[in-house]
Amino acid sequence: MSEFNFNNKTFSLLENSENGKVNSETQFRYKQEGDLVTADYSGGTIKFGKIIGHLNDNKLNMLYQCITTENELKAGKAIAKISLTKHNKIKLKLNWEWLGDNDEKGTSEYIEN
Repeated sequence: MSEFNFNNKTFSLLENSENGKVNSETQFRYKQEGDLVTADYSGGTIKFGKIIGHLNDNKLNMLYQCITTENELKAGKAIAKISLTKHNKIKLKLNWEWLGDNDEKGTSEYIEN
């Protein structure tokens, strides 16, 4: 079992690649049952999004989908490396890519609120 607990935790963006869709106003609300991690997200450029992931030690393998405020439907996959800050807040560093025919990739970082 992982040392990380995502249940009822909220996260915000620290940094994102230019081709990412979320911004600093987007809030991620996580739930966890065992190694299953899910999240809803919205705010800023995102009307609504959903994450489903598998927690394995200090990595979270995830799939995500969203609809933006411009009514774009987007979906992607990511691997998040999990760490703790000196204040014991969870930090996520994602290597992600959009699913589809343009193979856009990027990185982003999130911090527990």
